Amino acid sequence: MMTNSNRSSGSLPKKRSNSERLTYNLLMWPGVILLFIFSIVPLFGLVIAFQNYIPAKGIAGSEWVGLDNFILIFSLPDSWRVLGNTLYIAIAKMSIGIVVPLIFAIMLNEVSSKRYKQVVQTVVYMPYFLSWVILGGIFLSMLSIDGVINRIIEMLGEEPVMFMADGKWARAIIILTDCWKNFGYGAIIYLAALTSIDLDLYEAAAIDGASRFRQILHVTVPALVPTVVLVATLNLGGVLNAGFDQIYNMYNPLVYDTIDIIDTFVYRMGLVDMQFSLGTAVGLFKSVVSFVLIVLSYVLAKKFTGYRIF
Repeated sequence: MMTNSNRSSGSLPKKRSNSERLTYNLLMWPGVILLFIFSIVPLFGLVIAFQNYIPAKGIAGSEWVGLDNFILIFSLPDSWRVLGNTLYIAIAKMSIGIVVPLIFAIMLNEVSSKRYKQVVQTVVYMPYFLSWVILGGIFLSMLSIDGVINRIIEMLGEEPVMFMADGKWARAIIILTDCWKNFGYGAIIYLAALTSIDLDLYEAAAIDGASRFRQILHVTVPALVPTVVLVATLNLGGVLNAGFDQIYNMYNPLVYDTIDIIDTFVYRMGLVDMQFSLGTAVGLFKSVVSFVLIVLSYVLAKKFTGYRIF
């Protein structure tokens, strides 16, 4: 009787576990199916990059050209310009996107008023949830020749500036407006890391005579270094993503030389000019490089911070 009871009681957790596993699998399958339809099936279209694709003939009827499209891409002077712009803008955004949120998080952490902290956090987080369709229109209006910025410049006795017609100004505006939009949200991870710092370290530093600035310099900053390294290495995988939605909504032909990036180049080549094979080839090249950088970033994250996802 005891044996049967033990067996029956021992089998219940197993049945419950199998039931839960089945439930989880059923919940997972809709996502897997959608992932397969929208992410796996479209991969078969990459064969266009190796063809002289003609929509009327389709993939099956288009001529196979091998690597000719890739050779043609790298022979175009615009390709290297676009790649340089992408790297410059992406690295600048990534660098400023680490430094500014870090400084903001440290400064906000020093504020004693909880209510003031909450108000400031809410205000700086809000732009993150606005699309670049809205923000791009606002910034273009403000920076236009008769916009509010040039009105202020004229009031100071200076000549108005065509900000979005000058490549250097346009590039700086793209980088700074992206930082303005995202720094509040980017500070969340640093604010979370600050809560894990042992308060005894600050008390010990204060007893040793360290001012508040020196406490930040010798306690807060070293404690945040692993988080900074982790964020930097994880952002490495997206170094070729310079922000299509932002640049598409703010650029114009006058500043192609300085802010045209891979994504906007692919859009114009593939959809506007209808050079589908060349556009797909550029997109495939970017995807391969991004994949290599993502793998490298996770290797570096594991090596320097112990972070791993598998």
